[in-house]
Amino acid sequence: MEFGVNFFPVVDPAEKSATQYYDESLRLTKVAETLGFEHVQTVEHYFSAYGGYSPDPVTFLAAVAAQTTRIRVATGAVIAAFTHPLKLAGKLAMLDHLSHGRLDVGFGRGFLPDEFEAFQVPMDSSKARFAETIEAVRRLWTEENVLWDGQFHQFGPVSMLPRPYQQPHPPIFVASATSAESCAAAGTAGHHLQVVPSVTSREALQENIAGYRAAYAAAGHPGAPRIQIKYTCYLSEDRSEALVAGAHYEQNYIDKMAEAIASWASTRSDAYPGYEKFIDKVRAFDFKKSLQDNKVLAGTASDIRAQLETIRGWFGDDLCVSLQFNPGAMPFSQSLNAIELFGREVMPHFTAVGALQEVR
Repeated sequence: MEFGVNFFPVVDPAEKSATQYYDESLRLTKVAETLGFEHVQTVEHYFSAYGGYSPDPVTFLAAVAAQTTRIRVATGAVIAAFTHPLKLAGKLAMLDHLSHGRLDVGFGRGFLPDEFEAFQVPMDSSKARFAETIEAVRRLWTEENVLWDGQFHQFGPVSMLPRPYQQPHPPIFVASATSAESCAAAGTAGHHLQVVPSVTSREALQENIAGYRAAYAAAGHPGAPRIQIKYTCYLSEDRSEALVAGAHYEQNYIDKMAEAIASWASTRSDAYPGYEKFIDKVRAFDFKKSLQDNKVLAGTASDIRAQLETIRGWFGDDLCVSLQFNPGAMPFSQSLNAIELFGREVMPHFTAVGALQEVR
C-alpha cells in the first residue's frame, strides 16, 4: 500500500481565511514529502464552503510543485465539463513541466447542480462531455495537428505547446462515486481509478473495483492499474481526542455538503439516477456507524492500523490511500500532529520499506 494526502476544503471565511487554509495546507505538503507520502491531491469545486476554496486545483498544485521535489501532485479531480479541452490540456501540460513529471491527472464529471447552472452547462450532457474532454486532452498531449470535431467542441488543426513532460502523457485517473459502469469503462480505456468509499456500500465498492480490475486486464493494458481511495483521518495519541475531533469535523463536512447539494431536491437528471435522494442519505449520516463501517479513520495509531488492515483485506494491497488530515477549520497543530503520527507509526507498517524493516 501507498499513502497520499488529500485536501478538500470544507471551510468558509468565517472559520478560516483562504490565505490561512492555503498556507497551512502547503506546510503540510512539505511535511508529507519528508515523511514519504506518495502524492498530494486536491479537488475542484466552486462557490460554497463545500470545496469552494479550491476552484482551480492546478494553481494549488503548482505551488506544491514549487515547494517540493519528490512527492507527486494529483488532481482529484478536475471537472471536465467546465473547461475547454484546449485550455485544460495546456494548463495540465504546463504543471507537468513545473513539477518535472510528477503530475497525475484525475478527471471527474461533477455532480452539484448549482455549479452546472453557473457554468451554463446542462447536467444531462456531463457524461458525454466527460468522455469527450478526456479523449480530446489525450490527443492534444500525444498528437500533432489535432483536428477535433466533437459533439461539444470543434477546433484545429492545432499542435499543443508545451507537450507534457511525461511521455506519452501524465497518468490519467477517472473519479467514480457509485457507478460500476464508469469503473469498468475506465479499466477498458486503460485509465487509473479514484474512488470515495463514504458514498457507497462496501459491497458495491468491492464489486466496482473488481469490475475495474477485470476490465483493465481484459483489455490487455501493460502494467498494473493504480487505484486511489480517499478517507478522512483523525489521529491522536489520545483516542477520545481523535473521536471527538472526528465526530465534530465529519458533521461539519455533512452540514456543508447538505447545503451544497440542497438543489437536488428540485433537480432531476437522467445522467444522475437516484441523486434526488442524495440529500436524505447525507442527512442520515451517523459518525459511529461510519467509523464502524471503516468509512472514516479515527483513533490512535493502533486503531488506524487495524482499520487499514481491514480495508486492505476488502479492496486489495495495491491501493494508494489518500488521506485528509486538515478537514474543516481544524487547528493546524492538530493536523500536523496527525500527519506526523501517521508517518511515524502507521505508514511504515504497510509500505514496502516498513514491511522489510519488520522482517529484519
